[in-house]
Amino acid sequence: MKPCANADSELRLQVFLSRSGLCSRRQAMAIVQTGKVSVNGQVIREPSFKINPQKDKVVFQDKVIEYHHYEYVLLNKPAGYVTTLEDSHAEKIVLDLLPENLKHLKPVGRLDKDTEGLLLLTNDGDVAYKLTHPKFNVDKVYHVEIKGQLTELDKVDLEEGVVVEGQKTFPARVERVKFLKDRTTLQMTIHEGRKRQIRLMFRSLGYHVVYLKRIIQGPLGLGDLKPGELRMLTMEEIRKLKSP
Repeated sequence: MKPCANADSELRLQVFLSRSGLCSRRQAMAIVQTGKVSVNGQVIREPSFKINPQKDKVVFQDKVIEYHHYEYVLLNKPAGYVTTLEDSHAEKIVLDLLPENLKHLKPVGRLDKDTEGLLLLTNDGDVAYKLTHPKFNVDKVYHVEIKGQLTELDKVDLEEGVVVEGQKTFPARVERVKFLKDRTTLQMTIHEGRKRQIRLMFRSLGYHVVYLKRIIQGPLGLGDLKPGELRMLTMEEIRKLKSP
């Protein structure tokens, strides 16, 4: 089997498999060495074997492995930035926080202008769909701070669902409730992605949200990223996003 003619398009088989999201680079080496991968119908046992992702047919366990150059950026969105890229009146959009080589990525879902926290940006439409469509029931966890003392009855109402703009919200989880002098902090988990949902849920019960930050979305956690900081996802995080 001859190597690809264009050296610029060549990619080692091991790297191809890991970048496709199938496995880690170390796992890819073992998979190839055990003869589980074929290229254009020929079993290849050499992880460094060069292929052309655009032309060569790579098969693992009777499944053709497709290669897409997807990129995944995790951003800690500061307050004051909007995620709606079509907003021509916005002074600051989240893409302003990205370097030039990543400005082609799109936010997955949205965070309100005044809301901080975890925001994934990617060019992988399948992952974006999986994280945002209600049928997948993806957990979104927020740190919330409200004025006043949250009562137990109102906590139960939030967990069972409240009416927002004529439609009842799905059940939520309210945990880690702490009472301060004139405020309450808590952690809230929802599955929906309705506009300004958490703020409106509390407003329906007479509370004002003074601080809101998303800390978890699906398998992704914000970690210790500071506002405005970003990082690329790890291969393990990408695999979790792509897993059934």
